[in-house]
Amino acid sequence: MTTDRFPRRALSFLGKLGLVAAAFAGGAVTTRLAGATPEAQSPYLPFDQMSRVLLLVEHNYVEPAQREKLLDGAMRGMVAELDPHSSYMSAEEFTQFQSDTEGRFAGIGVEVDLRNEFVTVIAPIEGSPASRAGIKAGDRILAVDNRPLRGAKLDRIVDLMRGAPGTKVRLMIGRDGETEPLTFDIVREVVQVASVEAKRLDRGVLYVRLKQFQETTHEELLKVVGKARKESSEPITGVLLDMRYNPGGLVDQAELIADEFLSEGTIYSTRHRGKVLDLVEASAGGALVDPKVVALVNEYTASAAELVAGALQDQKRCTVVGNLTFGKGSVQTIFELPGGAGLRLTTMRYYTPKGRAIQAQGIDPDILIQPAKSASVIRERDLQGHLSAESGGAAKPGQQVVQAPDAEALPTLRIADIPNDPAKGKDFALAKAFEALVSPAKP
Repeated sequence: MTTDRFPRRALSFLGKLGLVAAAFAGGAVTTRLAGATPEAQSPYLPFDQMSRVLLLVEHNYVEPAQREKLLDGAMRGMVAELDPHSSYMSAEEFTQFQSDTEGRFAGIGVEVDLRNEFVTVIAPIEGSPASRAGIKAGDRILAVDNRPLRGAKLDRIVDLMRGAPGTKVRLMIGRDGETEPLTFDIVREVVQVASVEAKRLDRGVLYVRLKQFQETTHEELLKVVGKARKESSEPITGVLLDMRYNPGGLVDQAELIADEFLSEGTIYSTRHRGKVLDLVEASAGGALVDPKVVALVNEYTASAAELVAGALQDQKRCTVVGNLTFGKGSVQTIFELPGGAGLRLTTMRYYTPKGRAIQAQGIDPDILIQPAKSASVIRERDLQGHLSAESGGAAKPGQQVVQAPDAEALPTLRIADIPNDPAKGKDFALAKAFEALVSPAKP
């Protein structure tokens, strides 16, 4: 999910909304009293219709209806009709959204994934309540507060584990080697989630995993690069940038990350209703302008992560390895509303340095990993109401296609499990990306 914050524009927009609301109130009265405008031509007729529906529901529905709930639903429905990424957020939802972009949330501190219909712990976050309680990588979360989880949606499961700091949550865990489920009572805390992880590999390669783009991502990148350089006198000759499963995040952080790999040239451009709004250029220097770069992506690489991959690919700063990305090429601006609510509204599309449109098309890798088995994959273009694709598609001429082995090879999600020589590991895509990086061929 790509987001950006433009407070001045947000305030200006909200001010205009206030004027529209005032004009509507006066116009409605004038229309009714003077009859100056035929009802069929009145721009306020839909609002008048909505008022009638609201009154009919309040007076005639089988049970008493709460006006606040009805209006909340009306606002949600109105915005949801635009596209899959615009949404109205209640005060509670907006607070949680802000916590996500800050990388802080109240919960138990585990990274999870759905595997074979079970919620599986990828890793407990270091120092988190889950880590201290003894939750381990590979544990299967069978129930939260006695609610079975099998078949439930992942976001719903995450919501169940989150909650106010100091509150308790009970997990029922299935663990290999244990004949009976284990029970853990864990007290929630505010957990800080790292968005960047790094590890030195063989042959001067620095592996960097970008999980998402939150408010501290650029700062985190500089810290891990600095730490890696202090750990060894050997120079960093290559960077393996893993953005698989990266859903995006804050555009300004993606811009700063791309800038560390570029010393000049365009990073991306944005357009609003067909007109160029902004052309973002790289600044001189950068922490990673010298090493060779390979970016690893998959079908879950989305939004701001696609922006970074597209920028480095167009500027010939990296070889992109993996699968066609998700294809979300739109920017959502966040507007703060009275009462603590928020509006996430699609306001722009973004384009790669060469003017390629990512929306509903994605970034095509230079080296395509062809899966051994065809699987049903949902991308942006499959979402109901998505913004249409544009000209200037993402097709990659001269693409190299590599067939994955028959055996299923899951991505290595724990950085501790990545071997110093990924070519010897079980993660096929990671091995190919490493191979492309240490190869003498230029990207």
